[in-house]
Amino acid sequence: MPKMKTSRASAKRFKKTASGGFKSGQAFTSHRFHGKTKKQRRQLRGTAMMNRINVKRYAKVLSNL
Repeated sequence: MPKMKTSRASAKRFKKTASGGFKSGQAFTSHRFHGKTKKQRRQLRGTAMMNRINVKRYAKVLSNL
């Protein structure tokens, strides 16, 4: 049985944390900031944690990380 390959597209977008979760950059931060409030822009900075429901699915895709 061959080894399962890591999805390289996902590996570039998500990083595994020490506790087993996944963090990533926020969505909706590349353009069109004039339509967003200052509060929205401020809260979109930094990273976001992946929803715990999706972690199990992505752990399999990113098994080699």
